[in-house]
Amino acid sequence: MLHIKRPKIVQNWGTRATPYLFLLPALVVLGLTVFYPVLQALYLSLTQYGYDITQPPEWVGFANFQRLWGDRVFWQVLRNTLVYLLGVVPILVLVPLGLAILVNQTIPGIRWFRAAYYAPVVISMVVAGIAWNWMYDENGLLNQLLRWLQLSEKGVPWLTSPAIALFSVMVVTIWKGLGYYMVIYLAGLQAIPTELYEAAQIDGSDGWLKHWDITIPMMRPYLILVSVISAIAATKTFEEVYVMTRGGPLNSSKTVVYYVYEQAFDPTNLDISYGCTVGLALFLMILVLSIVRLSLSREPSALG
Repeated sequence: MLHIKRPKIVQNWGTRATPYLFLLPALVVLGLTVFYPVLQALYLSLTQYGYDITQPPEWVGFANFQRLWGDRVFWQVLRNTLVYLLGVVPILVLVPLGLAILVNQTIPGIRWFRAAYYAPVVISMVVAGIAWNWMYDENGLLNQLLRWLQLSEKGVPWLTSPAIALFSVMVVTIWKGLGYYMVIYLAGLQAIPTELYEAAQIDGSDGWLKHWDITIPMMRPYLILVSVISAIAATKTFEEVYVMTRGGPLNSSKTVVYYVYEQAFDPTNLDISYGCTVGLALFLMILVLSIVRLSLSREPSALG
């Protein structure tokens, strides 16, 4: 029986193409769910629908971007988003690490504490927002507690004051995210060899000092990961704002994502083209955060 030997060029091409064939299904899914919508949004941002949205849009070029540049509300909601980012991310990076260290103990019943800290994660944001609305109410639990402690007679306008509404919503985001990031840190802590802590104890590094000498350097990749994930999540905050404040009062708690929804899908606007323009600005913000994450993860020191 004759055996036909395949040329080496064909064999090498087949070997090189195999990884790409495995990646092709994921690339198709990403193309349909990510890349195509981004290109469609870019096209719509260069057009404008008339009063009848069933008709094809008209080409207007960069008119929507010029409108965005002069939109005071957009700059306000962008500032709100940056404040949200700076207020939420540091807490969600540091506090869950402390919780993970606390629950990474071999004591009876520690699993119940882990479950208790993680419980807010599995609660729907809509349910959590409604519950916190009741707590923030004029006669809610928090104001009743303040009156009982004689700290405030009238209570605090948690969601009706432009000065503190945004920070009140931040508390809900932090409360709901602590357990999620705690689990990420817990996985990293359990991967650290116990021999390192034993050696550090011999060298005189004990108590909380051992965490400064060993835990934090070993957990640096996880710190970077949580920083970027929480930052991206903070820039995409929507449910809390929608359920609790609807962006008010006076746009003080409105974020970029909520502004996209308000412009594109709110019945009073239905300006899909301008909503896509605002959405592209948000896309660029998230893209920058993702690039920062990739650049940090490539550093040799970040990989431990």
